Amino acid sequence: MAGITNADFLNKVIPYGFNVATLGGYSLDNPTIEASEKIIERGRKEFVFPSDTIFRHIESEVASIKKAHNDVKVSANVRATTPQPIIDIGKIKDLDIVEINCHCRQEEILAVGCGQEMLTRRDLGDFISQVADNVDCEVSVKIRANVEGVDTSNVADIIENAGADYLHIDAMKKGVFEADWELLTEICDNTNIKVIGNNSVNSEENLIKMINTGVDGFSIARSVISGNLDFNIANF
Repeated sequence: MAGITNADFLNKVIPYGFNVATLGGYSLDNPTIEASEKIIERGRKEFVFPSDTIFRHIESEVASIKKAHNDVKVSANVRATTPQPIIDIGKIKDLDIVEINCHCRQEEILAVGCGQEMLTRRDLGDFISQVADNVDCEVSVKIRANVEGVDTSNVADIIENAGADYLHIDAMKKGVFEADWELLTEICDNTNIKVIGNNSVNSEENLIKMINTGVDGFSIARSVISGNLDFNIANF
């Protein structure tokens, strides 16, 4: 994530202890592609490809990673206003996980009802179920915690009941510069879905805190991209 995670970058960092590599996030349909183009216009890095080439691009990126690291699971984080484009991506050969993006908070993405705005959809469970029931790979849903007006624990239950395999939580808490460890613990204690913790994994101390919440795994992007990761994740 964070605007850089393409196959070239992931192939360089996988040997440092990662067992899942996530491509994207990618916009898949016209509304989300147009939103991404607007984000680029104001100077932010963003992946954007025409809707008629994005499938082949992701397919090529997956193949590149699998050729170099066949034992690593490859995930693609994607955005769309309807399930079908995500279902199409979920049928890519050798893609292990398709991840529904309910996480981005860029205004342009929110304006088309995607990113963390997805968490307010009354049909969120049905949206996820349609994907889970029609793809050839596992399904992850990445969410942002503590979104105003959204009960994160209730969303976790919806995602689990919809048939997703993973709940990937950016455990952000407004006004706090560490992850919401308490919320992560609560969700891990009260769901059976595999939970991937995200946020604040920027030191060995915080990684231990993350593991102690009961998560099944953790994700890192910005610390790796910035080169500020000063511990060996393979030791954990």
